[in-house]
Amino acid sequence: MTTDSLMETDPVFREVQRFRQPWIWVLLGGITLLMLVLGPISWGGLVVVGAVAGFVYSLRLRTEVRTDGIYVKMWPLHWSFRRVLWSDIERYEAKRYRPLREFGGWGIRWAPGKIAYNVSGNQGVWIERTNGRAVLVGTQRAEEFVTAIDETVQ
Repeated sequence: MTTDSLMETDPVFREVQRFRQPWIWVLLGGITLLMLVLGPISWGGLVVVGAVAGFVYSLRLRTEVRTDGIYVKMWPLHWSFRRVLWSDIERYEAKRYRPLREFGGWGIRWAPGKIAYNVSGNQGVWIERTNGRAVLVGTQRAEEFVTAIDETVQ
């Protein structure tokens, strides 16, 4: 592979987000503590809580802006990127949103006519597609994300 072809595949923008909110770990720790304190130890229950904690710890949202579109992957739920081509985008904008009210929480969330990929916070890039379906990509760097799109599309 030449350096030119490597540069074409390098993203203009990349962000990796993880679920690291303290309230998640306090909740899982509290459940574990209650299981240990309130009764005979349920090893099966501890294994389930441990598996959930390991899964949440491993989750990560990877977002990239490339020359041909926007790529989103929520690993380990997605083994490959979900791609939105530039030709499929009608409009986009940085947006503040309410994750609980508009989508019912964080993660991969579906609502009629729209899907959200978010990990934390209340900022994202709202993408209206030509097929009428919208995508919200949560980000901690919304303005930088939109600037990368602006520069790539032009």
